[in-house]
Amino acid sequence: MRVMGIDYGDKRVGVAVSDPLMLTAQGVCTLENTGGKRLFEAIRDLIADYEVTTVVVGLPKNMNNTMGERAERTMAFVERLGTYTDADIVLSDERLTTVEAHGYLNEMNVRGAKRKAVVDTVAATLILENYLRSKKG
Repeated sequence: MRVMGIDYGDKRVGVAVSDPLMLTAQGVCTLENTGGKRLFEAIRDLIADYEVTTVVVGLPKNMNNTMGERAERTMAFVERLGTYTDADIVLSDERLTTVEAHGYLNEMNVRGAKRKAVVDTVAATLILENYLRSKKG
């Protein structure tokens, strides 16, 4: 049993998975978001390949805890994803996760095209790490 973390974006979707003991999170990939069923099929296939039972999707709330346009688009994504999988889907507050991911990549001196390719996967990993930490109590 594993947990998957997803950082949903208009252009790219970052994906991370936990280890089987659900102690650590590892980045898997960044998928292009073409808006079509190909994205959902790719996520469904990853869920099956990694035997994922729970999918954690980052919910980009505003800093004042309100739901803006980004959060509404994420909710629509979650609703559609639910038609492609039987895995439980939970939402996790992801405020500042992308900022944290950029900070991490700055520390690692990752720049340019490389950075663009991995920032969403790093953000998905951070979303998943936060979720796993919250479950340890």
